[in-house]
Amino acid sequence: MRKNILLLGFVFIAFTGLRAQDYNNFKVAKGIEIFSSVMNQLNLNYVDTIQPVKLTQTAIEQMLAHMDPYTIYVPAKNMADFNLMLSGVYGGIGAMIQKQGDYVVITEPYKGFPAQKAGLKAGDKIIAINGKSAKGLSSLAVSKLLKGNPGSSLKMTIRHYGAKKDTTLTLERQQIKIPNVPYYGVVKNHIGYIRLNQFNPNAANDVRNAFLDLKENDDIKGVIIDLRDNGGGLLNEAVKIANIFVKKGQTIVTTKGKIAANDIVYKTPGPVIDRKIPLAILVNGNTASASEIVSGSMQDLDRGVIIGQRTFGKGLVQNTVPIPYGGKLKITIAKYYIPSGRCIQALEYKNGRPVRVPDSLTHAFKTADGRIVRDGGGIQPDIVMKPQVFSQVSADLYAQNYIFDFANEFCLHHKTIPAPTKFRISDSTFNQFKAFVLKKGFSYKTETGELIDRLKQSAKREDYLKALEPTIDTLKKELEQEKKQDIDKHKNEIKEMLRVEIATRYYYQSGKTASSIINDKEVEKAVSILSNKEKYDAILSGPKDSKKKK
Repeated sequence: MRKNILLLGFVFIAFTGLRAQDYNNFKVAKGIEIFSSVMNQLNLNYVDTIQPVKLTQTAIEQMLAHMDPYTIYVPAKNMADFNLMLSGVYGGIGAMIQKQGDYVVITEPYKGFPAQKAGLKAGDKIIAINGKSAKGLSSLAVSKLLKGNPGSSLKMTIRHYGAKKDTTLTLERQQIKIPNVPYYGVVKNHIGYIRLNQFNPNAANDVRNAFLDLKENDDIKGVIIDLRDNGGGLLNEAVKIANIFVKKGQTIVTTKGKIAANDIVYKTPGPVIDRKIPLAILVNGNTASASEIVSGSMQDLDRGVIIGQRTFGKGLVQNTVPIPYGGKLKITIAKYYIPSGRCIQALEYKNGRPVRVPDSLTHAFKTADGRIVRDGGGIQPDIVMKPQVFSQVSADLYAQNYIFDFANEFCLHHKTIPAPTKFRISDSTFNQFKAFVLKKGFSYKTETGELIDRLKQSAKREDYLKALEPTIDTLKKELEQEKKQDIDKHKNEIKEMLRVEIATRYYYQSGKTASSIINDKEVEKAVSILSNKEKYDAILSGPKDSKKKK
């Protein structure tokens, strides 16, 4: 008995003598051995033949569900799609597609790529691919059939919008690189505008070239970088973009992880292009990751004014590591910290469940010039603006493809339109749209209507219906009468949506962006600030904390 006690004591001392990481390594090895044994016993003894690949995939997915959502396993069969997500480059025809009814239709061909060169337009229905009927196929299934090695050919049977007969075309796939910068130009008061959609390879070079073109040929006095709805991408591209406006050798972001190899300081690598030009960056709740490095570093260095809504708050860094048999593990390896020293990660993950960091637990940091900024919740803009909220009728017109279909109909009868910055929807065109919608039998549900329906159900259940039914029916009729006026009540909003959709048909992605920013409140606010040096300087100079910088 005494020997057993001594042995247990020795084991306890041995384990407490181990470093925490060594003990964790032991637990990992133990877990792997248990899993291997369970799988082996199932294979040997389970009454039916097991599916080891499926079981392993399920086990991995359940294990990773306890991590953050960015840590994922990519099996070999999914590597092509994964590489496309990372690079933004693939072999195909260059078009966005969407399932509508029984068929998938072209929704947006990319200018200069096979679909557009072959004359495919938004609204064209994909009937067959290489002789195989596309009826009933999902968008994903059709997408896989359209993709292939650059230089390979495919046959597509298409029914052009408004046509009664099908057309078969032969297209040659080519390498499709989705543009990082779909549009740049001058808005008002000699203020330049650059829209950056993603941080794929060459994003910094694309922004740099756009900026130099605006600076040299348009004599701009300020520049707007639009990062709204930009979910990020390559960290190095973000650092290089910051370098356009910040001197060489400036720390932009620091990553800190569990192991020393992941503790990296990223500094601007080259000469600055312009350190003085006034800069405004537009952000919203979908601005994340690399976009937050650019916007956050410009705020921390007092280099630009941030306008919009609080950003997403993704301060986590991922890397991919190879897994046996051709797969990869994308794993969160570090957190990133912008120049003030703050990490802007908004969520902590407890057993896979997101927990938002409350404002009361965030910490104050200081910009280069002493302004107070905070961690723990994305980038809070210097100028906060309410996001545009569409009316229910506008949202339903868009979701039910009435805006999309009318744009297709418009194109059948108009070969050209003015430049997207000059094109407007006339009252005559708006009235045509109303007639089109009425003919198609547009209807939509409102929250008020659903409440009236629930009221009627409750009244019936509680035996009040006989007394309340006349009043409920009157409410319903009055609501329907009001709904008939909704399209007119939201005329300006619907006109804007129509204008952007139609401009996209003629001028593709650049026209879409150029048209969408014409009456953009956040762009207008940026222009007003960049055009007023006193206002711009006042935002970047205070309020400050007199205490020593953190």
